[in-house]
Amino acid sequence: MGGGSFRVRAATRPTIRPPPRGAGPPCRTGPTVGRVNVFARFLPRWRSPLRGPWLTSVFAVALLAGIPVLFVTGLLSYAAYNPELTPVNDKTPDKGLLGFYLFSWPTHPYWLYRLTQGVHVTLGIVLVPVLLAKLWSVVPKLFELPPVRSVVHGLERLSLLLLVGGALFEFVTGVLNVQLQYLFPGSFYPLHFYGAWVFIGAFLAHVALRLPRTVRTLRRRSLRDPRDLRTELRTPAARTRPELPDATGLVPRDPAPPTTSRRGALAMVGLGSLTLFVVTAGQSIGGSLRGTALLAPHGRDPGSGPNGFQINKGMRSARIQERDIGPDWRLTVRGGARRSVLTRPQVARLPRHTAALPIACVEGWSTSDQEWEGVRLADLAALVGLGDAPPAVFVESVQRQGSFRMVALSAEQVRDPRSLLALRVNGADLSPDHGYPARVIVPGAPGVMNTKWVRQLNFGESTWPT
Repeated sequence: MGGGSFRVRAATRPTIRPPPRGAGPPCRTGPTVGRVNVFARFLPRWRSPLRGPWLTSVFAVALLAGIPVLFVTGLLSYAAYNPELTPVNDKTPDKGLLGFYLFSWPTHPYWLYRLTQGVHVTLGIVLVPVLLAKLWSVVPKLFELPPVRSVVHGLERLSLLLLVGGALFEFVTGVLNVQLQYLFPGSFYPLHFYGAWVFIGAFLAHVALRLPRTVRTLRRRSLRDPRDLRTELRTPAARTRPELPDATGLVPRDPAPPTTSRRGALAMVGLGSLTLFVVTAGQSIGGSLRGTALLAPHGRDPGSGPNGFQINKGMRSARIQERDIGPDWRLTVRGGARRSVLTRPQVARLPRHTAALPIACVEGWSTSDQEWEGVRLADLAALVGLGDAPPAVFVESVQRQGSFRMVALSAEQVRDPRSLLALRVNGADLSPDHGYPARVIVPGAPGVMNTKWVRQLNFGESTWPT
């Protein structure tokens, strides 16, 4: 019309825009699905392209190798206190069946506790980066919704809660104990002991549920053909690609561009563990490596000279008074109805022997062998008529408060010729911080069992307090 052209507009179709990046499937109707999507809006967006079953499986294998060693060495540490000998030694009196494995701790080899506890503490610290990396790799699963989909899924989630919570609890309390920082309520010993059993139960359940999947994942990527693993470890960040989505739900649906490769992630974790090993292991190995133990407790070295080796608790921190260890100090030796009271010069006139033994503590540190000189415990038992077959002994310190001011030593420990009531170390009298006027030294026993500032020895269980 009017010279203008007439154009018929085609019927338009509605434009269908794709969902924004990172968005999930369209929300279906229904209250349950709607609630899930509402809550999901407030959760973090886990987009790292490194996450996936392969990387998680690699970290899992490292923990699978290390955690059983931690558990076994931890149980051995508890057995070293001889808790079945007397309630005084037992810091977990309600253990029940959890103490089924206990045995009398041996004195041979004399370095046994130094080795087992050194491995326990050092390995525990070395595994911290691996544990954190494993938690990072599975963190999306911890927030999946709905939290429980069935009874079986609920049990699996409960085991996961106990596993993660138990792992964090054990590692945190262990590291704090190494640093002598008791920030948690209650005694370290029962907390760590019972926590270990809860954790290992959840760990075994998790392994039973996940090990077949872990093996299948590793076979697909590395175990079947070692070249696959080498290829993965040679892949730079620029060529790193997300894994194919699978039933685990670990692979992000909307991965971000990679900022590092899986090789880089494994190297970072490995370097972290190696660094922690370097700054920790020296406290157990000793010698020239002790200077590298940057994570060992500091301010516990009493100086140089014959008594210049590490301690946990000195005279002042134990609240020992000068009069307690002065000229009026007396050693009382009891056995049945017999009793002998000795001054320090009288103890020093008894036959003396030497033994080269370390001090090894639950915190993981230990000394090299020190040359101790003193009277054999068996000879002191003979003073009260128990020389033929010396029985177990109950040792009391002049220390009035604190743990392990009283301990019991087994008959096997008493009868070992290297078990001494030491008066000197490395050619000099004991310093007050090392237990002057006399201390116990026993091969293979934890440091706290080598009582300092001894005032009384009660041979025979009939004389012990209950």
